[in-house]
Amino acid sequence: MTGGTALKAFHFLLLLALIFLSSCHYPRPNLDAEDLNQETRDSLTYLYERHYTWNTNLELHVDSINLACLPVKDCYNMLYRGDRVVVAEFAIHPADSVDSVWVKLAHSQEVQGWLRESEMRQAFVPTDSISQAIYLFSDTHASYFIIIFALFVAVWLFRAFRRKQLKMVYFNDIDSLYPLLLCLLMAFSATIYESMQVFVPDTWEHFYFNPTLSPFKVPFVLSVFLLSIWLFVVVLLAVLDDLFRQLTPAAAVFYLLGLASCCIFCYFFFILTTHIYIGYAFLAAFIWIFCRKLRLSLMAARYRCGNCGQKIKEKGVCPHCGAINE
Repeated sequence: MTGGTALKAFHFLLLLALIFLSSCHYPRPNLDAEDLNQETRDSLTYLYERHYTWNTNLELHVDSINLACLPVKDCYNMLYRGDRVVVAEFAIHPADSVDSVWVKLAHSQEVQGWLRESEMRQAFVPTDSISQAIYLFSDTHASYFIIIFALFVAVWLFRAFRRKQLKMVYFNDIDSLYPLLLCLLMAFSATIYESMQVFVPDTWEHFYFNPTLSPFKVPFVLSVFLLSIWLFVVVLLAVLDDLFRQLTPAAAVFYLLGLASCCIFCYFFFILTTHIYIGYAFLAAFIWIFCRKLRLSLMAARYRCGNCGQKIKEKGVCPHCGAINE
């Protein structure tokens, strides 16, 4: 490669990197518009810098907290778990060595007070249902994983004791690629999620305070993440359709327990490995395994029976239902 070609390649890669990085952040609001008053400009500035602004609704998720009734000293208003407040005002206290940013929260006309921003972020959660779900999942997913995994192991041991065959994803799978694709989507979503936490945490924090289920009008990385979540739901429906057509209801429930354990394992595994950057190699290997199985599946069964819909290698008598396919 000549020097000029190498320089052009470098400039091209630099341009791609700049485009990608710029697409990972929310656009800065336009504060130069003439129709904006000073209060609106301040509100947009707070929204961009702190990801929330005046009139943001929050809910207390700790047992209790005190709001200082400044400027009156040693006067507090007590709030309890489940109480909802609204952001009413901001103040800067440069002399405060803990946190110079203070936020005024209003529970009612009578119950109001000030709190350090760092304490507010730890104690309060946005009232939006999506934000609540993100908080709940982030706060309790370890417990859910342990319960589902323990249930799956118990069922597996019971079925092994009864000497019954157990269907499992990939190793002893049903005749469908959807379960493996579901695990791949979980791994991909976890990788994107952790990548945002590592590289663009401000983007995720802004999404947390201003959530949406629409993959449009959001940064590119969030659009990919939301699309993967929607695709996960669609593939899950396809899994349920294939599962209850091929297995008995009891066997399908056992299979779903194993599939849930696999998905949760993929989530934790790729969260932990992406944080140390080797998760991308594992994700590439996972994609290669899925593509390989997809190719083998397409080669093994070129046709489907017109009567029962099962895969068959060639035309003629269906080995599943006996129908003749010409």
